[in-house]
Amino acid sequence: MYSIKKIASNHVIDFAAEELKKYLRMMMPRCGEIKIAYDPAATDGFRLGLMQDFGLDVSEAKEMGLDDILHVDTTETGGIIAGNNPRSVLLAVYKYLTLNGCRWLFPGTDGEWIPIKEIEAVQYHKMADCRYRGQCNEGAEYQPNMMEAIDFTPKIGMNIFMMEFDNPKVYYDNYYNRAGNESREIEPVSADQVLQWKRQCEAEISKRGLQFHDMGHGWSAMAFDGDTTGGWAGTNEYDFPPELQEYVAMMNGERKLKGGSALMTNFCMSNPAARERVTKKIADYAESSTNVDFLHVWLADSKHNHCECENCRKKTPSDWYVDFMNDVDAELKVRNLPTRIAICCYVDTTWAPIVSRLNDPSRFSLYVGAITRDYTESVSPVLNTNVELPPYELNKSPLPKSVDEYLLHAKKWMECCHIPAFATEYHFLCAQYQDLATLRAARIVHEDVRGYRANGFDGITQDGSQRSFFPTGFNFYVYASTLFDINVDFDALKEDYFSHAFGKDWREVESFLNHVGELVPFGYLYGNITKDPARGRYFNPDVAVSAAKLPALVEEFSAFVEAHKVCQKRAETVSYKLLRYYLKYLTGLSKVIVLKASGKHNDAKEAWKKFAAECGAWEIDVERWFDQRMFHTALTPVFTEAVNDGVVFQ
Repeated sequence: MYSIKKIASNHVIDFAAEELKKYLRMMMPRCGEIKIAYDPAATDGFRLGLMQDFGLDVSEAKEMGLDDILHVDTTETGGIIAGNNPRSVLLAVYKYLTLNGCRWLFPGTDGEWIPIKEIEAVQYHKMADCRYRGQCNEGAEYQPNMMEAIDFTPKIGMNIFMMEFDNPKVYYDNYYNRAGNESREIEPVSADQVLQWKRQCEAEISKRGLQFHDMGHGWSAMAFDGDTTGGWAGTNEYDFPPELQEYVAMMNGERKLKGGSALMTNFCMSNPAARERVTKKIADYAESSTNVDFLHVWLADSKHNHCECENCRKKTPSDWYVDFMNDVDAELKVRNLPTRIAICCYVDTTWAPIVSRLNDPSRFSLYVGAITRDYTESVSPVLNTNVELPPYELNKSPLPKSVDEYLLHAKKWMECCHIPAFATEYHFLCAQYQDLATLRAARIVHEDVRGYRANGFDGITQDGSQRSFFPTGFNFYVYASTLFDINVDFDALKEDYFSHAFGKDWREVESFLNHVGELVPFGYLYGNITKDPARGRYFNPDVAVSAAKLPALVEEFSAFVEAHKVCQKRAETVSYKLLRYYLKYLTGLSKVIVLKASGKHNDAKEAWKKFAAECGAWEIDVERWFDQRMFHTALTPVFTEAVNDGVVFQ
């Protein structure tokens, strides 16, 4: 009865047709076989192709390869499912299925909520409000989960997947070497194995037509023969050959590795030979990696690590950065490479250039990393122009503390270099563990997406863990949904997600999470509501009293969770499973919070070590959704804060 006709020939549209077939058969398990064929002249069945193939208007898209228009016009038996580029066709298929009742709550088969029903007619047309909608690898990675994360990305309307590093071994080591979890046996992986896995990720990204953003970290190290597979770890010895030492950034009169780390060491950007060496490294990479849509060219990580030699002092790091990017642009033109470049407004290059300008802005986009912002406050849709931005002072200027400062810096970048901007955000790095109840952080995400868009940004990519779904995937659902449609209502999203994850009794779960948030507010673990800074960022007797109530709240709620242990939908069963572990998590963590908030710092430190070990023991049961390493990274500084006799150690 049903058939799928591909109007256009393209590997992404081929995949879209297979996905449509799979989920239609799951929705209608007795419907029989659904044949797929290539038929440009088809007039019946489900017709998949570019909007242009159907004579549909695509003028609202400014750039066909970057903007996504979704167009669906179907009856109960077939019709048009189209987009303005192949990726958009796949996104339109998932939107069609969503409008027919399907949901993807978290990555993997267990996160699929697929109804059994007859399909309904759908009429839908929309261009995504944000051009850049995606995520970037971070945290502790393992390959099956990366496959699920990439597969999940377009299902919830996102269009970007980024892979940091030439070889992201440092992130894989975080998982396979069991960082932060001594209860599991380590399973080391080689650099060659990780490189193969990165290529596998790239193939899956390409299959879905996602924008592939690559690299970012490591250019200055790689160009001078430094090894980046160990990430930020210092080596305590000079990695670069002696003949290259003159190219290394001079600091305090010496040219050497910063902190023993090649990844945190900049190069002397006023040295033409040094710039040429890095430029050719970038161009060689671009030439051999034509699957890369946006090649991110960042300077060395860390702050206050720019060259202080006599020549470099003549311009700011951002001015030298722009000169460097002009070199890269020129070399890519010589090689006839269309690769787009993302430059980074981040740490010391947060300050816009003063005199240098991009020769060809069309190649570049600005990637704004507000890494030192406060995640308990959202991005305002109205730019605060009253914030004072002091001039940059080489290797001394304090980094911004508010989003308002970052927005003003980004505006200056956009105005002087005439380039569009998108944000990199860190909601799913550490902040997700600092909001114990998760719902306040979810609202911040919603408001941030809208705030950035109102301030002229074209979207966001998240630099965070691919396992950010504990105790629910609601925060990530909010993120993706709002990027696609900035007018989507937060409460409507909450009902949509929770009703599918927890069934008809979902309001009980929402009420419980709200209660948790009242007992331990987001601001506490973030370190913003101390009663006495001299006694530590987390000293708050009021929170100690309220957090002590968590075990009783958990005990009361546990009967409800246990009663929903087995559900008809697997996605609901897994959602309640995560809640069961979350209740254990709350009970154990509450004891640590009570000690810390009471000022019993040494006791809190010991209790934290014990609790973290307990979590490690059950990590394997929830590892597809919970990142043990990032949990450890986020909360260890809270409970090991150096305080003694009422004095905070600086």
